[in-house]
Amino acid sequence: MTHVLESPHADDAATLGPLQLRVWLETYPCEDAGIDEAWIHEQHGSSATTEGIAGWRDFIEAARRQPDLLFCRVVRSGTEIVGFLCGRRDEAVTLGPMYLLNEAQGRGIGDRMMREFLAWAGDAPMRLWVTDYNKRAIRFYERYGFEATGERELWRGKLPNIRMVRDTTLSHTPS
Repeated sequence: MTHVLESPHADDAATLGPLQLRVWLETYPCEDAGIDEAWIHEQHGSSATTEGIAGWRDFIEAARRQPDLLFCRVVRSGTEIVGFLCGRRDEAVTLGPMYLLNEAQGRGIGDRMMREFLAWAGDAPMRLWVTDYNKRAIRFYERYGFEATGERELWRGKLPNIRMVRDTTLSHTPS
């Protein structure tokens, strides 16, 4: 199946909230961290509610109005959205959220998403948070020159994240 990377439409907000929850349920359960499906629904279930969907619609519309400050792309497989990548520009470029359903991983789609994001970000310093036990994501970001800073956070008191930054003075795009 062909995967198309494009800017989302306002109507895609109804899909992005539930998709974000679905990806969290695929990615983040971790017995060692005490994170289970119930905790994910409690902490992130709002992304699939009317309010969460309205937040996505607002972000999509803001990204259309301010494409130099806000970035958002979706990945379509036929009529289904299977991933998305967003970011924002302020004193640095913040990457995230970036999610791709497990079924769409390992096909070069994440690389296409990242190349388009990096083209948008240009030479600005970049940063992101990534969950410390999501080793696949950490390796992915490292391939693009992101490095852990040692800064850590517990999102909502439980999800262990690490800060990664990218030095834009060096070339990091994998071939």
